Amino acid sequence: MQDVKQEYSEAYEAWQEQLRGMHRVLLEGERLPPPKVKGLLNREARAKERYDRARRRLLGLSD
Repeated sequence: MQDVKQEYSEAYEAWQEQLRGMHRVLLEGERLPPPKVKGLLNREARAKERYDRARRRLLGLSD
């Protein structure tokens, strides 16, 4: 169970880091060239998927 909790914590922190980057661009007006914005969006989406998988595992739900 400790592995599952650690996986969840790490996935959550990684997702939050990517989300903070998104917020800098979308809410605070940080400027990035379009290819960098696309990369940022893709990293956030992958981090969210990883978090969702870890959350389901922590809750005992199957994929």
